[in-house]
Amino acid sequence: MSLRVYNTLSREKELFEPVRPGKVHMYLCGPTVYKSPHIGHMVGPVIFDAIKRYLQYKGYEVTWVVNITDVDDKLIEAAAKRGMPMLELAEQCTKEYMECLSLLSIESIDRFPKASEHIKEIIDICQKLIEKQHAYAADGNVWFDVTRDPDYGKLSNRTVADQEAGSRTLEGSGKRNPADFALWKSAKPGEPSWPSPWGNGRPGWHIECSAMSMKYLGETLDIHGGGMDLMFPHHENELAQSESLTGKPFSKFWLHNGLTKIRTKAAGGEWQTQDMHASSGNAVSARDLITHHGPELFRYMLLTTHYRRPIDFSDEVVAAAGRGMATFHRLAERVERLLGGALDANQPDMDAVAMSLLETELADFSRNIVNGKMRFLEMMDDDFNTAGAIAVMHDMAGHINAMLEATKADSNRQPNVVQGSAAAYQTLRKLGRLLGLFRPGNRLAAQGVSDDLPKLMKLFVEMRDEARKTKNFALADRIRDGLKAAGYVLEDRAGETGWRKI
Repeated sequence: MSLRVYNTLSREKELFEPVRPGKVHMYLCGPTVYKSPHIGHMVGPVIFDAIKRYLQYKGYEVTWVVNITDVDDKLIEAAAKRGMPMLELAEQCTKEYMECLSLLSIESIDRFPKASEHIKEIIDICQKLIEKQHAYAADGNVWFDVTRDPDYGKLSNRTVADQEAGSRTLEGSGKRNPADFALWKSAKPGEPSWPSPWGNGRPGWHIECSAMSMKYLGETLDIHGGGMDLMFPHHENELAQSESLTGKPFSKFWLHNGLTKIRTKAAGGEWQTQDMHASSGNAVSARDLITHHGPELFRYMLLTTHYRRPIDFSDEVVAAAGRGMATFHRLAERVERLLGGALDANQPDMDAVAMSLLETELADFSRNIVNGKMRFLEMMDDDFNTAGAIAVMHDMAGHINAMLEATKADSNRQPNVVQGSAAAYQTLRKLGRLLGLFRPGNRLAAQGVSDDLPKLMKLFVEMRDEARKTKNFALADRIRDGLKAAGYVLEDRAGETGWRKI
């Protein structure tokens, strides 16, 4: 199977072939660290973590860089309002961002370069662009001259005239054209600054990413990613200044994820959907959501939408994600009951045992699981369609449950059925882990329960069993109903009573 990826630059799905055979260099625009992270800040890391995992599964050696924008107008303004140094606020918000990534077990990012630590590289690029006459200095600023780039606007399909129509006037700016953008900004009184050939100042936003990405990933990236809102002007300007500098394509593939939208009630009582932004006051804390619902549910919720589509966030969406994850958790518990213990990491998957099952009544079942794996990979090969891949996983879970019901496995426990269900779930689990799901220890966290709860629930089950044995059915029902009211349901199964969070 061949991987095809939708390229924003061409507006088409293209065969994925990296610049360097066998190696993928990937850059994702990270946060501007002036506020605590909201869930929109986690969308890109979750999506591109899944992309990196899948590329590694395909055999590529992947290097992934996510920048930290710790020099920016918003950050300077926020620090001034708080009465603290800009870099101190940046460090505080960066720490919170890193903690959220850790909670989500996103450990595959190779570098987190900070803009403040790459001032030399930024100044070097500005000087070279001036030498090539793609930029000019004026009043302590350095501006990129968009009229010198005949391809300007090719990523966002905007013309220079389109940008000029929405630009500020030229008065006092030193700009030659309204559409020209800043590579270096002259420092205002009280602002943080660094020395440069044009006087004390600080970098513009766009030049930061060009400097950091090219330093660590080379002049031509394989994948440049970010939110749809960054396509213009940020990515358009990155592309223009980088290609004007090197004369080479800046990124072979541009991937843009949809924005996070939040559904809320308006003053009149009607529901409305709007983009989630910290500046709009409608942002949902990433840490609060992860802590309350668990990292696995958060990741699952984001991946059930194709990365290019908007992600709608509401209580209903979170609840639906919880029900979806519960399907896999209950199946895991069922298979482990049949095995009499946890599924071992070395448990053979269906690829290993399919041949031995072809001569049994499980022949069609084994084929369904093997075909399910192939369909999962086809979905991922079609522009990293995680939503389609998860739908296939639910189909596979349905096949496993249907087989267990048809064979009355919970009571009969036939050896070939136990072997087949364990192999099928191992296949399912391996596929889920390509998306970052089903990580060890995540099941209880995803259900929103503490490590001590299983011991307490075991005690309640034993108390209820004892009440039933002594025919104290009123007490048994009271235990069952009380647990249900608290959000936990008891399930009487063959030879035992189990429980799960509702």
